[in-house]
Amino acid sequence: MNVIDALSIFTFTYPSVMATIWICGGIYFYLHWERKQAWPHTYHWDSESPRVTVLLPCYNEGANINETVGHLFQQNYPNVEIIAINDGSTDDTAEKLEELKALSKNLTVIHQPNRGKASALNHGLTEAKGEIIVGIDGDAILDYDAIGYMVSHFIQSPHVSGVTGNPRVRTRSTAIGKIQTGEFSSIIGLIKRAQRIYGMVFTISGVVCAFRRSALEAIEGWNTDMVTEDIDISWRLQLAGGQVRYEPRAICWVLMPETLQGLFRQRLRWAQGGAEVFLRYLSQTVKWKNRRFWPLLLEYVVSVAWCYSALFMLCLWLLSLPYASQLTSYPSIIYSYFGGTLIFISLIQFIVSFTIDSRYEREMLRCAYWCVWYPLAYWMLNMTTVVVALPKALRRQKGRFATWTSPDRGEIFHE
Repeated sequence: MNVIDALSIFTFTYPSVMATIWICGGIYFYLHWERKQAWPHTYHWDSESPRVTVLLPCYNEGANINETVGHLFQQNYPNVEIIAINDGSTDDTAEKLEELKALSKNLTVIHQPNRGKASALNHGLTEAKGEIIVGIDGDAILDYDAIGYMVSHFIQSPHVSGVTGNPRVRTRSTAIGKIQTGEFSSIIGLIKRAQRIYGMVFTISGVVCAFRRSALEAIEGWNTDMVTEDIDISWRLQLAGGQVRYEPRAICWVLMPETLQGLFRQRLRWAQGGAEVFLRYLSQTVKWKNRRFWPLLLEYVVSVAWCYSALFMLCLWLLSLPYASQLTSYPSIIYSYFGGTLIFISLIQFIVSFTIDSRYEREMLRCAYWCVWYPLAYWMLNMTTVVVALPKALRRQKGRFATWTSPDRGEIFHE
């Protein structure tokens, strides 16, 4: 076996190995914790419940803000305030927020120049009165009991610094939207379950998350120069000794891109943010006191290595096409074997994840057919964005405000 054969095996084996880890982690999480948690279950909170502040950063959310805030007004948690931060919107977001403010004394509206989501969250934190800080995006719909589910973790353990919820895709009018419905279950959901098992979560979902206020203040809030403030805050909370948990019952309906261009832009930012966090905190995570981070670190390093290996093998395959008739059948045997294995494991992955997550959303089963395209779509997109994002992360200037415009959001799915 030569170097090319070894790279071929690594390229085709890695997705199968990771899928197997996610499957095993997801099953263990479900059997050990999840199935014991009642669903649906409404906590009976009283006036002594911890005060919660919902931070709602908004940038050009005029088309969605009425619905988002309207659902926040209907939360079942009794002791909650809402702080909406208008981050220099150029549409009618500011006017709509002021109109909504007149409808409830629990809504506070703050206006600031466009400095990015992290800056808006920090601004809101300075005005917050709650012991628990909940963050959602300006186009998200929060389930009425989601706050209660997340708050319960902070009551259970003083070591919990953050809780990440369960985003569900609302936009399903195209194949890309439907594929993402399966991805959020079979990939993102299983990854968080598996990472929770070995102790460290790579990232909370910034669209639905909760924090202990004292933990946020101890690390001086969000860094404003990271393109993915959610990955950054997750690492910093855990490096400070806190625990981040996953709460699948804390459902939040989110808008996702439904075009290839929009999806690529979004995932490129995610990949760049992961690279920025890795580069900034590598020197801390390799220390012995932070050894709990090592499995997460290893997973990230190997995943980046796989992306470049996959790119190399793809280029090699394209260059070899003119000489295909002169090549031995050995490479094709490798591709057929490991490709078939990946498809089989992906099928098992879908069965496991859909079985678990259908507990929270039966409608997702309608998108099952489209998820057969997941192995090619997910891994190819992952390879492309990481390869492009790593140089961008290396070049990015530290200290500059991280601002961006959300990509297309497709058409909303209604139950």
